[in-house]
Amino acid sequence: MDPPFNEIYNNLLYNQITKKDNDVSEIPFSFSVTAVVEEVELPVIDVSRLIDGAEEEREKCKEAIARASREWGFFQVINHGISMDVLEKMRQEQIRVFREPFDKKSKSEKFSAGSYRWGTPSATSIRQLSWSEAFHVPMTDISDNKDFTTLSSTMEKFASESEALAYMLAEVLAEKAGQKSSFFKENCVRNTCYLRMNRYPPCPKPSEVYGLMPHTDSDFLTILYQDQVGGLQLIKDNRWIAVKPNPKALIINIGDLFQAWSNGMYKSVEHRVMTNPKVERFSTAYFMCPSYDAVIECSSDRPAYRNFSFREFRQQVQEDVKKFGFKVGLPRFLNHVY
Repeated sequence: MDPPFNEIYNNLLYNQITKKDNDVSEIPFSFSVTAVVEEVELPVIDVSRLIDGAEEEREKCKEAIARASREWGFFQVINHGISMDVLEKMRQEQIRVFREPFDKKSKSEKFSAGSYRWGTPSATSIRQLSWSEAFHVPMTDISDNKDFTTLSSTMEKFASESEALAYMLAEVLAEKAGQKSSFFKENCVRNTCYLRMNRYPPCPKPSEVYGLMPHTDSDFLTILYQDQVGGLQLIKDNRWIAVKPNPKALIINIGDLFQAWSNGMYKSVEHRVMTNPKVERFSTAYFMCPSYDAVIECSSDRPAYRNFSFREFRQQVQEDVKKFGFKVGLPRFLNHVY
């Protein structure tokens, strides 16, 4: 069932081989910080107020969403419109597909080629290794799937309801940033977004190996449904904090594109997943992405970032990961004119 982590990454796990590159002045701050001070509950926002509340309640809810996006880059939503029945079915189907033998998963024809991923092919040191496996599925794979299995129908429900929630949140954030809220329905259409099912197997070296190495998300926003095992951590006030699981909530986090589009108003925050020595962890994420040709423009007379297309951003991220072993991200696109 598990990918062959020990066989493939034996040298990294037990010989601590490291690679130095003169083109990188220093290892990112997040890779050198291991201590977690405390477990916290992220801001919790009842988004049913956006639909059912009076005008004053709607405005309070909108401001809470914007404030959390400015100050945390992460928040939780309850009464979000995705039923517990859909979420529980999603979890059950996800467990079932990951229980299949590794050879079957790695050659799976359920989704397009390359959807199944595990480990970190580019890892040259133990800190770059991610002890996890995933199905990273384009939304078109779900919509176009004529094989109406329980898995595909459950993914379709989860994806459709996540899409509606993402549009609602993005439009609120656009409004609070003084931006055109129709941008997302025009640019982040069904066939440009992704669903990712994650599994984090038990790890023999939980204090040294990440489940998912520190990173920011290369999208506008992410909707995450996770189990109650825990392991998600994020940086707040220059320190790592652990996110306390909430069984009734979905986690929302701001991606790089929203940070650039809002001229830094909303924060794309670095986060990671820690491994567990005994218990596996599951999560499902919806990524709100634009088309590759969509241009991300700062909403300011003094833009912090230059204009760039999503294609350009993705290509730069891939080049940096290949060269350095980690993503550089938005600093590559800073506007040096100002």
